[in-house]
Amino acid sequence: MAMTATIKRPTNVSLPQNLVLEAKSLDISLSKACERGLTEAIAEARSARWLAENKGAVEAWNQRVEAVGLPLARFRQF
Repeated sequence: MAMTATIKRPTNVSLPQNLVLEAKSLDISLSKACERGLTEAIAEARSARWLAENKGAVEAWNQRVEAVGLPLARFRQF
């Protein structure tokens, strides 16, 4: 398995003081915590964008399933 280096970019972030103090008292890396939170926020935003962009197709599919059922329903064993 090849490991790829991630280029890190220094960034200023403003956070509530009480959160920073508590994180430091618990030995939480602010950089890692911010990266994890930003990764989750990006995933949520991408998902919301995909749903918005594909809303028509999803609604059309749901209407079709309501009208004629699932395409492979006859093969279901439950």
